[in-house]
Amino acid sequence: MLNNPVWASLTGPQACFAEAAGDAARYLPEIAPFCALRDPGDPAGWRDLATLTDFALLTGPSITPLAGWETESVMHGRQMIGQSMTGVEDPEAVLLTEHDVPEMLELVARSQPGPFRKRTIDLGRYLGIRDGAGRLIAMAGERLRMPGWTEVSAVCTDPEFRGQGLGARLTMAVAAGILARGELPFLHVVSDNESAIRLYERLGFEHSNEVVFAAFRVAR
Repeated sequence: MLNNPVWASLTGPQACFAEAAGDAARYLPEIAPFCALRDPGDPAGWRDLATLTDFALLTGPSITPLAGWETESVMHGRQMIGQSMTGVEDPEAVLLTEHDVPEMLELVARSQPGPFRKRTIDLGRYLGIRDGAGRLIAMAGERLRMPGWTEVSAVCTDPEFRGQGLGARLTMAVAAGILARGELPFLHVVSDNESAIRLYERLGFEHSNEVVFAAFRVAR
């Protein structure tokens, strides 16, 4: 499952957020931009994917487009798992709801943690920390979910408040909720983000797989 987490999520616990066709699936556009193939090496899956969308963001250890698709961009990353870690709840973390989405989208725009859309919050539990004026300054939450595993995602802090450990605290708080359900946390990080990798290692995450985040478009 960890080798193809989006497919495992879209055909498992998060099937209610999926559009599917044969051996391809994607999240509803307002939820997340990710697509998945049962087997990226099978031409049938790529043909099925073309019936769902002409643009696809895929992730996995290695993905090479087959006939009819061309590569737009590739970003290298790491998958890390919290198989032996212990989460810690944070008394200052507040549960974020759909009413907080406008603020969450503004924070994402300022901090650029990766894809986050207006209904991404539907995928799981999101926690935030506010400053003395009540402004949302940091958040983290759950995104991909497959049997036994939930992804920690959207870990971000307003640039004005970085260096205070807020992201680490929220990562551990989100992980605590995942572990309390009897599941294990995992996450993805861009390979050249060395400071984030060191932080996640200190929190107890271990290297699992090298992955790519690759965007493809139907060839003209």
